[in-house]
Amino acid sequence: QVQLVESGGGLVQAGGSLRLSCAASGRTFEHYAMGWFRQAPGKERECVAAISWSGASSFYVASVKGRFTISRDNAKNTVYLQMNSLKPEDTAVYYCAARYARGSSYYTTEGEYVHWGQGTQVTVSS
Repeated sequence: QVQLVESGGGLVQAGGSLRLSCAASGRTFEHYAMGWFRQAPGKERECVAAISWSGASSFYVASVKGRFTISRDNAKNTVYLQMNSLKPEDTAVYYCAARYARGSSYYTTEGEYVHWGQGTQVTVSS
């Protein structure tokens, strides 16, 4: 079993930055592909970024490309989401997700992930 704990959310003005962290415990982190999802009120959960277990491959949803960066430090069992140039439409609860993976795959749908964190609120004011 993998336990995931997100941190780093908060309230920020439009144009500002936040860095989310997701600390993993319980299994060998380096064998897990990771993803960051978000869910705004009344909307479906969407994958905003994903990364392979090695960090060699990554994905970004179009709305965050060029503004968000996903990275991981396998020695620290942590994955990060650096969010720059934040917009009010980025307001959501952000979730970290993990699944066991081989190769250079990343995953972008909810059903492909097995382990989830509790979420952290990000609010961007205009």
